[in-house]
Amino acid sequence: MAKITVLGGGFGSALAVHLHSMQQHEVTLWSAIPKEIEAIRRDGEQKEKLPGVHIPKEIRLTTDISVIADADMVLFVIPSAYVRNTARLAAAYIRPGTIICNAGKGVEDESLKLMSTVFAEEIPQAAYVVLTGPSHAEEVGRGLPTTVVAASSSAAAAYYVQEWFSTPAFRVYVNDDVTGCELGGALKNVIALCAGICDGLGYGDNTKAALITRGLHEITRLGIALGSRPNTFAGLTGIGDLIVTCTSMHSRNRRAGILIGQGVSPDEAVAQVGTVEGYYCCRAAYGLANRCDVEMPITRELYHVLYEGGDVRQSLNRLMGRPKAHEYEKLT
Repeated sequence: MAKITVLGGGFGSALAVHLHSMQQHEVTLWSAIPKEIEAIRRDGEQKEKLPGVHIPKEIRLTTDISVIADADMVLFVIPSAYVRNTARLAAAYIRPGTIICNAGKGVEDESLKLMSTVFAEEIPQAAYVVLTGPSHAEEVGRGLPTTVVAASSSAAAAYYVQEWFSTPAFRVYVNDDVTGCELGGALKNVIALCAGICDGLGYGDNTKAALITRGLHEITRLGIALGSRPNTFAGLTGIGDLIVTCTSMHSRNRRAGILIGQGVSPDEAVAQVGTVEGYYCCRAAYGLANRCDVEMPITRELYHVLYEGGDVRQSLNRLMGRPKAHEYEKLT
């Protein structure tokens, strides 16, 4: 049995339910929002974020982060904008060797640092694992078959996470390309926003297939520039996460994109949908592309739309009108 504390609701609640379902872990769910915990106690579910998914009473609920002091694993499921502050709060209670598992997806906005770097700076005494892949909370919470990746520079930590999470309905692979797995999980949100915009404009399957394929190409190009292995992006954290996020209405990024394609301003679309990681990750990806001198035309055009008032149809025309090229142009 492992003692596991999950930090963050929504997807965190779904993962807490999953871990509890194995009947071999002691699971605690923490939230910084007292009303969120009160609502779960009252309703037995998160009606706003995860309706219909029952959260068993055996899962301990708390707003006191000190409960992580005796945890074998602390699972962070926190929006990227709040990860560093939450990690700082948690650091004082983390014992050396505790496994930090991060299931959030994003890049720190101002510093352009990946989450692995943020955790290394704030909780250096812990072993870090990123859990990522095509995994909507709504489906994990209902026990639908799901496959993800646990990536870490520590093989032992990755295998612990694999063991602790694996069930017949939840298959976990291990990987040691932490940078590639984090980039794939973060940047797919950028492409999913674009996929939603195309849907909002009324474009078809051809357009979306092209967008996913060429989006994967530029994600891979940036990943290689940052030291990732190309084949990582052919796996679950690359093409797998792209497919699910670009095609599902569970995806907040896609839903926000649909609104933008229909003429809603980016700021208003984000306000209507809620947390839209791709909105912030686009700015970070654009900054990383400039820093690394990597060409990312789809990301550049989305940045123009989100932050410079660009017109979505003109952006698509520019992408379609780019100079003719060989499909397998060099990735580096």
